[in-house]
Amino acid sequence: MWLKPEEILLKNAFKLWVTEKDNEYFVLQRRRGYGEGGGGLTGLLVGTLDTVLDSTSKVAPYRILHHTPDSQVYWSIACGVTKEEIDQHWDWLQQNIMRTLSVFDSTEDITSFVQGKIRGLIAEEGKTSLVLEDDPEKFREALLRFEKWFELPAQEKLVTYYSCSYWRGKVPCQGWLYLSTNFLCFYSYLLGSEVKLIVSWDEIWRLEKTSNVILTESIHVLAHGEDHYFSMLLHLNETFVIMEQLANYSIKRLFDKEAFQGEPALSDPLQITKRGLEAHAKSDQFRAFFRLPKEENLLEVHESFLWVPFSHFNTLGKICLSENYLCFASQDGSQCHIVIPMREVINVEKPDSGSRALTVCVRGKRALRFSEVRDYQRLANTIRSRCGISASPQHSASSEAIRGECQSLINHFEDNPEDVTLMVGQKDTSKAVSTEALMTVFHPQDVENLDPKMLKEKMKEQSWNIHFSEYGRGTSMFFTKKTRDLIVRGVPESLRGELWMLFSGAVNDMATHPGYYTELVEQSLGTSTLATDEIERDLHRSLPEHPAFQSDTGISALRRVLTAYAYRNPKIGYCQAMNILTSVLLLYAKEEEAFWLLVAVCERMLPDYFNRRIIGALVDQAVFEDLIRENLPQLVEHMTDLSFFSSVSLSWFLTLFISVLPIESAVNVVDCFFYDGIKAILQLGLAVLDYNMEALIACNDDAEAVTILNRFFDSVTNKDSPLPPTVQQASVGNNDKASHVSVDISELIREAYEKYGHFRSEEVESSRKKNKLYVIQTLEDTTKQNVIRVVSQDVRFTASQLDELYNLFKRQHFLSCYWTMKSPALLHHDPSLAYLEQYQLGFQQFSELFSLLEPWAFCASKSTLSLWVFRLIDENQDGLVNFKEFCYALDTLYGASFTNKLKFLFKLHLPPAFTGSPLHIKEQRVQQFLPTIEDSSHLTRLAAFDLPEDGVIRKSPERGRGKVDLQAYLKQWQNEILKKEETIKDLPRINQAQFIQFSKTLYNIFHGDPEEESLYRAVAHVTSLLLRMEEVGRRLQEPSSPPAEATQPASTAASTQEASFKETSDASSSHSSQEGAAERPDPDWSFSFEQVLASLLNEPTIVGFFERHVHIQTKLGQARVAQLKLKANK
Repeated sequence: MWLKPEEILLKNAFKLWVTEKDNEYFVLQRRRGYGEGGGGLTGLLVGTLDTVLDSTSKVAPYRILHHTPDSQVYWSIACGVTKEEIDQHWDWLQQNIMRTLSVFDSTEDITSFVQGKIRGLIAEEGKTSLVLEDDPEKFREALLRFEKWFELPAQEKLVTYYSCSYWRGKVPCQGWLYLSTNFLCFYSYLLGSEVKLIVSWDEIWRLEKTSNVILTESIHVLAHGEDHYFSMLLHLNETFVIMEQLANYSIKRLFDKEAFQGEPALSDPLQITKRGLEAHAKSDQFRAFFRLPKEENLLEVHESFLWVPFSHFNTLGKICLSENYLCFASQDGSQCHIVIPMREVINVEKPDSGSRALTVCVRGKRALRFSEVRDYQRLANTIRSRCGISASPQHSASSEAIRGECQSLINHFEDNPEDVTLMVGQKDTSKAVSTEALMTVFHPQDVENLDPKMLKEKMKEQSWNIHFSEYGRGTSMFFTKKTRDLIVRGVPESLRGELWMLFSGAVNDMATHPGYYTELVEQSLGTSTLATDEIERDLHRSLPEHPAFQSDTGISALRRVLTAYAYRNPKIGYCQAMNILTSVLLLYAKEEEAFWLLVAVCERMLPDYFNRRIIGALVDQAVFEDLIRENLPQLVEHMTDLSFFSSVSLSWFLTLFISVLPIESAVNVVDCFFYDGIKAILQLGLAVLDYNMEALIACNDDAEAVTILNRFFDSVTNKDSPLPPTVQQASVGNNDKASHVSVDISELIREAYEKYGHFRSEEVESSRKKNKLYVIQTLEDTTKQNVIRVVSQDVRFTASQLDELYNLFKRQHFLSCYWTMKSPALLHHDPSLAYLEQYQLGFQQFSELFSLLEPWAFCASKSTLSLWVFRLIDENQDGLVNFKEFCYALDTLYGASFTNKLKFLFKLHLPPAFTGSPLHIKEQRVQQFLPTIEDSSHLTRLAAFDLPEDGVIRKSPERGRGKVDLQAYLKQWQNEILKKEETIKDLPRINQAQFIQFSKTLYNIFHGDPEEESLYRAVAHVTSLLLRMEEVGRRLQEPSSPPAEATQPASTAASTQEASFKETSDASSSHSSQEGAAERPDPDWSFSFEQVLASLLNEPTIVGFFERHVHIQTKLGQARVAQLKLKANK
């Protein structure tokens, strides 16, 4: 079979392999010990070694290598088990590849072509195998087994399944791995031993491929502190990628609250498929590589050759088509790539009907010729339809003229290959904005100045102009290795803004949104939010040394850009470090351009960086730590705790080194960032540590290491910078500069690219995905530990019990969000709030969890007790309860004294808990919450009681555009501190209707208890006694009333009440019968808590029931198992 090309060493390989066929570019080899002759003693040893080894690590007996005559490097491209199989591959190479290789001039081009062709063959084989595996009957059978074994809710969507082994200790269990939208499941049943595993994706800490002595290659999953290993997978890489995609999908949907609106394949969690996940992953890679807007999706891919004018040869690569862009990348992604907006295409021509070629004509007298396109006719039609060429009358009218122009371009190009000017265009002029780049205002270039630095600057400009003449300028410029080389040397001041716009993709955003920024500025003008307050506070802290930000011109521009972005994206709003970055953008780009550059950085290039938890920066710091371990082992040996580098490098990532380097040096780093993304920052960080390696190893503590790095950054200079001293940033450590050798930023960047530029952007993205799970779970664990620390001071539960309760509480929240994309419950999780408020439950969520954990056997589905408990513990009456309030209720019911338990039940029958109507809502509360909700259309679909649950968003400084009332927070905090202990004398009296319901609640609680009858009799005795005591009290207060008249109603009432209690002792009493009496309150009938307590204390059966110890640990174990089943049954 064909193999992904991998470099191999042949130093000792000829002792193990025998060459059977070879030519100028390929070698066919047989492993000793196989085939004719056996190979003597060496062959016998090799054959024995291969036979003894496990089957997963056996070496195929035949292989084909690729090499070039002037290179010592060999690449493995194919292997075979039989001679016939390997001969077929050899013959195919002879017939299809050898003839083509003769047209290439350089050996590098030959190797690139061969590698690309082999990768294409592997991709074609992969497509065929996928078709064969998608067997509907087998999948249906697997789905039935999945539903039977795991008993998950019917909505749970099975995505795919694999046969594998799950390791329990050192023993493998062969079974089936099922991957669904929300869960990773495994099932095995061998020799009477059943193994069942269910892990939700949002609980996973680590997901990675590993290998060790026992497991040659396996997938490692870490969840809830337990390690799970899956091995012996037929398609391990495919399985891992799907698992990674599902985990990433879960994180984005549940934690980031992403709705995937522009992606139908992922917008409904009930319809997730493997194909949809793969398409989403490819679109993500496509957008990241070509720096396209997030709305673009990869629609088509075509393998083809593109004529490259500056190299005068056809390069093999792929055409990638999206809704609005035509992109091409050479096979390895590094040789060249180009992005053509469809708005720039004027026509598509097929030069010769006999050839599989087409020419794309672009505005500005540019033409791109693609050849060997398999489905060229379909591609041409697709491009035409997306450009609107065929549908537009003006294009139709001038089609002959355009065809003639394109043909003349092609003919001229073929006859004069050296004349590359026809392939490039002039700089695309965009609509002017009101302000210029601040650097041109505060530091205009002096044309007559001929000092060495200005001459060097002119030489840089000339180099770029030559580059533009060869590779094009503007949106359709070729990106090549030479482009990167020029970036590393430094970008001229006059071209910096233009190139930043081009490399970041912001130029396309601005072109497709004319007038958008101006509208945003007008709409955001005068708004007052938390974001605008923070912006005002930080305006004068943004590059205060620079003259541009010592004037109103720069400050006003900075204010407008930051405020407009906060208005555009309230989810991010404004975060520190955005002001520093935007200041630098404004120096070299016009105001509107700076805005779109900020959009590109915050929303595409540095995702999740600018929010309250800076998750993106923490993820990249974890990636940085991994790279340190791989590339700087000496440093790792000396400093085993790499968390120091995480803390010291945070500002490097957040500000792209702007906050630690002088501004004239920092802009060179920003140049590289816009071209290579976060990879440029990572490799520069490694170069900085490498440069200071000896000093860091010799330091004694972290403070000394920080001092070393600060002195190093102060010594970094830009010898080529044409900026005058008034503009250049003053170094903090000028006194130490004499003792520290200065370092030129260009040399430092060049060294970073040479030493650490080998890792690919794809590897960085893979590491980001792996570390994002760990970072998010670490933050979640920090939240949990802080919540438990606060709650443990007020309850009797142990730390381990609180840990389990928190896991159940959090899981209950996510169970409400698993099967709905826009669940209102998602709003109940807000990481920007205080720890206790981050996770909250609405009534429906609370009721389900409370029914699993309440200590008594009353029937929750037929009782409103959970509703009254919810109302009672919801102190701020926002329709949500936090973990502390939840634990308070359970702690009272499980561990409190008889008096406190009774007091809790007594308060359940007083307002606000007992209101006379289970769906009672105060009108003013509804009105209070509704105005703060920007999109309240979904509220109409909620039940009446659920309506105010979404009001929680008014607490969040991240949501909405209203100012947060910090005084209200402080007042609430003060009230909690000063709140005195409630005594039984503070409780109001309970009226007749409330007392009747109180008695019914006691009957419901006792239902099903072994001593049920004696408890019922005790309640009846207490209620009769209380009623008679109340009657006596009334007679004493009304001495003038006739005794006979007074006695008759009392005895009648007592007998009537007892009969009523017996009739309604069943827990299935309806809500109307339970609370209907509230409509007929009798103010003359009321009891104090002291009376009720004294009466019940005389009943040992009741006292014993409430003082009986109930094991919370047992309930917790049952709840863990039943939580999912309860959701499935519902």
